[in-house]
Amino acid sequence: MKVQVIRAPLQAEDEYFMRHALDLARVAGNAGEVPVGAVVVRDGRIAGYGYNRPVTSLDPTAHAEIMALRDAACKLGNYRLPDCTLYVTLEPCVMCTGAMFHARIKRLVYAADDPKTGVCGSLLDLPADTRLNHHLAISRGVLADEASSLLKQFFMIRRATKKQDTP
Repeated sequence: MKVQVIRAPLQAEDEYFMRHALDLARVAGNAGEVPVGAVVVRDGRIAGYGYNRPVTSLDPTAHAEIMALRDAACKLGNYRLPDCTLYVTLEPCVMCTGAMFHARIKRLVYAADDPKTGVCGSLLDLPADTRLNHHLAISRGVLADEASSLLKQFFMIRRATKKQDTP
């Protein structure tokens, strides 16, 4: 008898992994970092985790996506991640998108748009640029309301704290 593998519908799978990324975003927010989290997934399993740490690590490249890519590359033993999907709670910036290109990420799933620095459809659309040597599939808006709410709450608290500190 042949065993048939039944995969969860892609939307359910995307929401499942995005919830892990949202949990990591909360870790970042609790540490005083902008609440962004990311996971790299291969074959239905998380291969790498990351959350924003540029302030606490004194590293401008320590974005959630970069941290997740580094973790996955170490765990998988290869800096190329061609069969992987990156889930992130905020649309990636130019640095993180470039890192995904170099890693050969197959698919990107992100939650909230970033109209100020997002380059996967908002400010620019680098993955759609045919002049570049790598292209990836993109799914936008997965659990966007939850991710946006987390970011809005973080910045609302930050602004309120700054007002209290101002003489």
